[in-house]
Amino acid sequence: MAKKVQKPQKCINVEEARELHDNWCKKRGKRLQKKLGFEDAREFHWSVAELEEYLAYVKQESEEQGIKDPGIRIYLGAYSESKCKMKKGYSTLFLAPTGSRPGASGKDGGDPINNYDIPAFNRGGTGHPPNDY
Repeated sequence: MAKKVQKPQKCINVEEARELHDNWCKKRGKRLQKKLGFEDAREFHWSVAELEEYLAYVKQESEEQGIKDPGIRIYLGAYSESKCKMKKGYSTLFLAPTGSRPGASGKDGGDPINNYDIPAFNRGGTGHPPNDY
């Protein structure tokens, strides 16, 4: 039987998660909608299997590069209107691996550099509003 995994220290409860999302909708979402003229994407989805597959790939490639403790930076992005089927340039999120090779600047620092030798991860599904980037 597998060892039971403990809840990570950085987990937040449902109430705090709802508050964060509500604050974004009330404070940023409304302003963006007014400025853009449409309701932009505000939630994104990847399955656990997709995330585990990407994280395993990042770990594997980082290890081959001698990076012992890779990380993931999450970026906000927006599709180009010309590349968006809805021609609106919806927001997106993408994951970018971080980590420095031994001896490189930023090694073991608090702000690890992006590892541009490993591709970023995108194309998650959107929840609300649903769109077809």
